[in-house]
Amino acid sequence: MTSARRRAAIPAAAAVLALGLAACGGDGDGEDGAVEPSEGQSTLEALQEAGTITVGFAGEAPYSFQDEGGELVGASVALQERIWGELGVDTVDGVQAEFGQLIQGLNAGHFDVVAAGMSILPERCEQAIFSEPEFQYTTALMVEEGNPFDVHDMQDIVEAQDDGLRMAAMTGAIEATYASDLGIEATEVGNPQDGMDLITGGRADVFALTGISLNWMVDNAANDPGVEVTDTFIAVIDGVEQVGAGGTVFRPEDTELRDAYNEKLAEIVGSEEEYLSVVGDWGFTEGERPTGDFTTEDLCAGNIG
Repeated sequence: MTSARRRAAIPAAAAVLALGLAACGGDGDGEDGAVEPSEGQSTLEALQEAGTITVGFAGEAPYSFQDEGGELVGASVALQERIWGELGVDTVDGVQAEFGQLIQGLNAGHFDVVAAGMSILPERCEQAIFSEPEFQYTTALMVEEGNPFDVHDMQDIVEAQDDGLRMAAMTGAIEATYASDLGIEATEVGNPQDGMDLITGGRADVFALTGISLNWMVDNAANDPGVEVTDTFIAVIDGVEQVGAGGTVFRPEDTELRDAYNEKLAEIVGSEEEYLSVVGDWGFTEGERPTGDFTTEDLCAGNIG
């Protein structure tokens, strides 16, 4: 059975944990989901012994989300299943939390890693460590059909604010950072569906997110939502193109675990055929495969301009 067809379980307690993350700091002792290595044991050895890894995700399709049956699916999940399976960890359990709470939950011991297509950004690299890039992506805009404000990038949004345009972005997502950097007043939402609901409900005029996520939502909507998605673009802040790439997130002390993951990831990302065999079922193309033009070290240092 290929990893793209496998399904990972979401424990019944996940919903409770997702609601309580902000309130419970946790002590990182593993009781909330993360494995606790024995004395002299590495995290990877503890995971192999347990046979299970607990993964935090945010519910952003097609990266990692619950399907109608309540199972954890998506491109990030497929990568997790493939890589951890090769490292001797057979089961991937998911815990859902709002995107902006994932690193907090990771460091509090609620899960072992985060798999949410999370952008590798300098400020996040101060809180956790990242795998090498798993996905390259660009931003797009969801708007009402006909695109009445004629917006196609972040600079258009800046100009259209004078005409009353209202923007939405997901809390903790890179698009919210773009808005802040450009002085755009954006309503922040906890998940992509809430952003789409603001557009369809007439409470916002543009919702910014990765293009692959927005297109997935429209393509998989039960009914015609009356929205459209613009062409993708690379955001420009202070004259610098903001290259976007995401990876799996680890606690700062888990460098050995991250390195083991990276070794297997390189084998997948290094081959177009292999990469698409894992994530292609989720709408990912050669365009999302990292090119090797920049590394996590580059992204963490902000050397992307």
